Amino acid sequence: MKRYLRPLAVALVALAAAVPTFAAAQLFSPDQRGEIEKIIRDYLLKNPEVLQEVIQEMERRQAQADAEKYKEAIKQHAEAIFNSKRQVVLGNPQGDVTMVEFFDYNCGFCRKALADKLELMKTDPKLRLVLKEFPVLGEGSTQAAQVAVAVRMQDKTGGKKYLEFHQKMFATRGQIDKARALAVVREIGFDVARVERDIGGDEVRLSLEEAFRLAEALGINGTPTYVLNGQVVVGAVGVEKLREAINTARCGKAACS
Repeated sequence: MKRYLRPLAVALVALAAAVPTFAAAQLFSPDQRGEIEKIIRDYLLKNPEVLQEVIQEMERRQAQADAEKYKEAIKQHAEAIFNSKRQVVLGNPQGDVTMVEFFDYNCGFCRKALADKLELMKTDPKLRLVLKEFPVLGEGSTQAAQVAVAVRMQDKTGGKKYLEFHQKMFATRGQIDKARALAVVREIGFDVARVERDIGGDEVRLSLEEAFRLAEALGINGTPTYVLNGQVVVGAVGVEKLREAINTARCGKAACS
């Protein structure tokens, strides 16, 4: 009998979570419902680990569903995600794997993740890294992103000056806004007056609109978020997790031989 109780309890817990109260009322009489609830309660009190198993299975299924959703969304919007003219390309422009980061200059986790990006570019000569401004943390973030796009428009060095700007922005203490961003522009030697003119133009507006449109299509609502071929990686997961995602995109495994 015991060999059947465990799967029965898991099934009943799943049924209790999945079947609305009204529908359950149509399936069972009050006495039957009471008996089922007693069976579930008694079993779970004796075997609380079953709940953890159910939660883990639900999380596994949700992660699988999310992965399929991400894969389809990436496929539909691949050109804009990986090859838009309104983005910054770092690393190897002809790299065999592209990793896209959606970031916000006021995101502490993005600041932390900067070292991961630099390490990956240093150790992986075949990595193509794309940066997309995604200012979700208030007006200061929007202002900083506008300045960043204007910096990209001025940069004729293949992203080197933008990367310098990017690093100095994250090295800035406190809340980042237009004033702080322009101070960095001045520090790296770009034309501040031109940046101030450009931030009110169509290119800046269209660049940020594109990033938000892609984020919405992919279900991205936080930073940092990374997009690779068929994968979305959420959060400052660390350099090793990112390297595994890159390898998975490159050879289908967490470690390529």
